[in-house]
Amino acid sequence: MAEPRLRSIGPTVPTEIVSDARILGGMPVLSGTRIPAETIAAYLRAGQTSADIRADYPTLPADGITIVEAWAAATG
Repeated sequence: MAEPRLRSIGPTVPTEIVSDARILGGMPVLSGTRIPAETIAAYLRAGQTSADIRADYPTLPADGITIVEAWAAATG
């Protein structure tokens, strides 16, 4: 059986963060988007507000910031 192309990154990582070799070369993204989790995490580390992030990424899912925060905590 072939391994699925879309997969969760790991057991402690939110399932909404996925890696697919066909999307941004396998970079972790929010599921259903091409928004890199690391990009949103970088905005948060820089002190950007949720409103600032949403202005730059209007297609970010409603819970996207919370998901990225959990991803960042799980991946260090």
